[in-house]
Amino acid sequence: MADDTTPQVLKWLSSLEPYARHQAVCADRIDGIGSWVLQTKEFREWSSGGGGPDRDVLFCYGEPGVGKTYLR
Repeated sequence: MADDTTPQVLKWLSSLEPYARHQAVCADRIDGIGSWVLQTKEFREWSSGGGGPDRDVLFCYGEPGVGKTYLR
């Protein structure tokens, strides 16, 4: 569906403009924010593939506004 209606359909599906949001988040990130997450046992196990198929997804939870979006 690569015709003239594609941009209209994409805007209808999500008016949040994910590309613009991604660019804004990237621009606002600060180096080192959230680096402690990479040192946790849970992250190291997940990134090494340990734990089997029930560990394929890393779920980051927390209250709104705590910085999950800005983890680098």
